[in-house]
Amino acid sequence: MKMKPNINNSITRMTTGVLCALTIIFAVSCKRSFLDVPPQGQQPGEQFWASEADATKAVNAMYANLREWKQVAFAPIAIESLGSDDAEKGSDPSDATFLNKFDNFTATSTEGQIQDFWSGQYQQINLANQVLENVPGISMPDNLKARFLAEAKFMRAYAYFRLVRAFGDVPLRLQVPKDASEYNMPRTPKAQVWAAIEKDLTEAAAVLPQAYPATDIGRVTKGAALALHAKVAMYQKKWADVLALTNQVMGLGYSLFPNYEQLFRIQNENNSESVFEIQAKYIPGNCGASNSQYSEVQGVRGVTGGGWGFNVPTANLEAAYEAGDPRKDATIIFRGETTPQGDVIPTTVANPRYNQKSYVPFPLNIECASGSEQNIRVIRYADVLLMNAEAANELGQTAQALASLELVRARARGGNNAILPKVTTTDQAALRNAIWHERRVELAMEFDRFFDLVRQGRAATVLGPLGFVAGKSELWPIPQNEIDLSAGVLTQNPGY
Repeated sequence: MKMKPNINNSITRMTTGVLCALTIIFAVSCKRSFLDVPPQGQQPGEQFWASEADATKAVNAMYANLREWKQVAFAPIAIESLGSDDAEKGSDPSDATFLNKFDNFTATSTEGQIQDFWSGQYQQINLANQVLENVPGISMPDNLKARFLAEAKFMRAYAYFRLVRAFGDVPLRLQVPKDASEYNMPRTPKAQVWAAIEKDLTEAAAVLPQAYPATDIGRVTKGAALALHAKVAMYQKKWADVLALTNQVMGLGYSLFPNYEQLFRIQNENNSESVFEIQAKYIPGNCGASNSQYSEVQGVRGVTGGGWGFNVPTANLEAAYEAGDPRKDATIIFRGETTPQGDVIPTTVANPRYNQKSYVPFPLNIECASGSEQNIRVIRYADVLLMNAEAANELGQTAQALASLELVRARARGGNNAILPKVTTTDQAALRNAIWHERRVELAMEFDRFFDLVRQGRAATVLGPLGFVAGKSELWPIPQNEIDLSAGVLTQNPGY
């Protein structure tokens, strides 16, 4: 395996100058596409933040950082996927055995993936804070400046969203630290963190455009800010807000892509269903920009140009699908099958199942990270519809709940009315369970299942046989390195 280096120094303790250098390392300009040119060279921090070009590099750095190792590989798989009943470690039994600790809830505060996830999100927050602090002083068109600031607010909100649902109370840093006295922050109550996230997303949605020209496809939109805000509200059970926000997104022109399996393929990236996805691209000769290992880490192990075989679907997930649901075969690559793209999966591979949503047909480019051109779907319109259905049901608006749920099921059945019958129950509890089931099978392997179970209050029941401990396992531990560096200012989550 070729892993990116592990950086244990806390990102919250980086100086502004170091962060400026980091920004330039990750940056890409936007002459053709904001992803499609070589990275720029390093530029001294004191010469930066002087021009529109500098602002553009800094904003693009936030997007580039989204596909970095700590954002898309082992750390998010460990924190956001393996705790669920949908996924397990996979790969060879002897490889990366530390990931088993996330399958069985024995991970401790010294586990490196916990540190990586924490520092990866604060790295993103610092990049966003730099933009928000420095771009206002740059002479450039007001409309572009306003959009850049809105993009940064979305990026900061997204990073904090990932942090708060994983750890609960976390330090809320809304500016770049000016001196040593501002480095060491205590944990902020999660209610305040949620409020800050919502403020950022409200302000971002008011400015961001509904769509972009071709050269800027993939930047965050009004729909992305509204949809993420809806998800934030859902975690807080603010159902009226969820309904209002998703209704707004449903009026912006999104639609479900007709073919569920095909919507995850490279040729259909940024399609009508895409609300927000992390952009990844293979640029020949430029491995610095072709750095996403999302597909490589999860690809079929044991085939030429495949992958490492981690984060594989469970037998439990396989059994969750209704008879005939085509989403099962579109989500799971089975040992011994031939994929729709014609790739034969040998019967001798190590695992019986692999993640088809991260699949890139063979042969993959192997110059850089194999499968590095596969975008990562963060928010899909199907998720918006299911949030709308859940909120409507909780508010007693049964007809709307059933209508939004049916849109998702109708796309899945694809005109075959012999499968996936319409849900018709008007009983609130029964409909709630139907919507929860639909979230599971529609969004499987998309890093939501564990957190859905926690917010639904079902985690102890569903995940108890896997090692989940009520009152502890709802959150992951705060990295011990962060507690040590803080001299005890940061406190640990219960049970760790």
